[in-house]
This record gives sequence, structure tokens and C-alpha cells, in this order.
Amino acid sequence: MFSHIMLGANDIEESKAFYDAILGSMGHKPGVIDELGRCFYFTKSGVFALSKPIDGEPAGHGNGSTFGFSAKTPEVVDAWHAAGVANGGTACEEGPGIREGAGGELYLAYLRDPSGNKLCALHRISSR
Repeated sequence: MFSHIMLGANDIEESKAFYDAILGSMGHKPGVIDELGRCFYFTKSGVFALSKPIDGEPAGHGNGSTFGFSAKTPEVVDAWHAAGVANGGTACEEGPGIREGAGGELYLAYLRDPSGNKLCALHRISSR
């Protein structure tokens, strides 16, 4: 459904270190910084990117917005969460664990990145 997602970041190097850690815990390669100072993570299914806002204003999180990353196992969710907290992220919501969702049982965890964006790692345990 999505070709790419780009998030605003106030400090690209700080954000790159954070995302290299959490995405690396999921098996993704480190981000690549282009000639404009943006950071890109390329996958077969799409691109995740970080950029300072083009309008020159500070990056800020969208209230009510969450960006979710698929995880293959609950252990990957736990590693993602631990990597995020150890690399400048902030735990939010409840800790990693099972939640009942409209689509079935989910194992998930939430973080805020260094710029305040809300993130989730999600593993579907069962579906309805």
C-alpha cells in the first residue's frame, strides 16, 4: 500500500543511530545518507526515510500518529524495544506484551524516537 514513509527529524545523525539500532534488531541494514543529508532505509516492500523539514521549522510528532513496523516474532519486538530505549528512544504506553485487537492477538511495543514520533513494533500472534 505504501511506497515510502518520511519522518521529520531535528538531528539526522542522532535519529540515524536510533533507527539503525531498532531496524537493525529486525534484520534491516543501516540507513544511507544522501547528498541532501536525508537518511534512507531501503527494503523490497518500500522505503523509510528521515529528513529535516524542508520548510526550515523544527520537526515535531503528529499527535495521534503512530508508525508501525512488522516483526516476525515476539522476541524481535522485545529486541526492537530494548534497542530503541538504549539508543535515545523513550518507552511509552505499556511495556512490550500481548494485547487483544480487533484482528486477533497481537504482541507489540511502543516507543517515541528522538524527535518525538510514536512508533510501534507488532507481531500478529493470531488472527480472527
